[in-house]
Amino acid sequence: MTSLFDLSGKTALITGASTGLGRGMTLGLAAAGADALLVDHVASGAVADEVRSLGRRAVSLTLDLAQSGSAALAVEAAVREFGKVDILVNNAGIIRRTPAMDFTEKDWDDVMTLNARSVFFLAQAAARDMRKRRYGKIINIASLLAFQGGIRVPSYAASKGAVAQITKALANEWAAEGIGVNAIAPGYMATNNTKALREDPARSGAILERIPAGRWGVPEDLQGAAVFLASAASDYVTGHVLVVDGGWMAR
Repeated sequence: MTSLFDLSGKTALITGASTGLGRGMTLGLAAAGADALLVDHVASGAVADEVRSLGRRAVSLTLDLAQSGSAALAVEAAVREFGKVDILVNNAGIIRRTPAMDFTEKDWDDVMTLNARSVFFLAQAAARDMRKRRYGKIINIASLLAFQGGIRVPSYAASKGAVAQITKALANEWAAEGIGVNAIAPGYMATNNTKALREDPARSGAILERIPAGRWGVPEDLQGAAVFLASAASDYVTGHVLVVDGGWMAR
């Protein structure tokens, strides 16, 4: 059974890999055997060193994924360094917290460009390589706000709804070519994106009260889900949005 989850010989391209959820999933994939290309707008050298300490190869690429053409550059780098892309984890994202009445066009466009537009074009670029072998795994990182509206984060909610729908649309097209496309929807996780919430006693208390597990999630909580969706164990799973939320959606 353990062979189903073995990623030995696989190459993973992970965006937003320098910290938080990206770092956690990167280390999980590496522990399962995958080599990794780490893509972020800041250097991911420290995480690359952690991957190497697990006995895997790692390359760090600093790239602004909001720029046109960046998706192709990321995939080209992975193919150049490792010869192929087996796994794509579309994790990079930003959030802007502002009341809807005051939300600016720039804040809307910045979030939608990185959180939704880059997800599609990275998936497209990776799939062009994956289809050569008729096998690949694409994992998009959605959010509970793919299902709910959130508070003061209209562009983030819209972008994560888009991620869920992009996931399903691509799964419909590419399943017959051996490419699985799924998403993980993390619950409330202790990362930089939720720092403001965790420092607000009222909001943090309300959130924790609703989570049956009684705690904020941590990046390591996504490792099992990421390895499952990246491995042969999920070969008949596609178009699915896997919620990892400590029970939030069940409450």
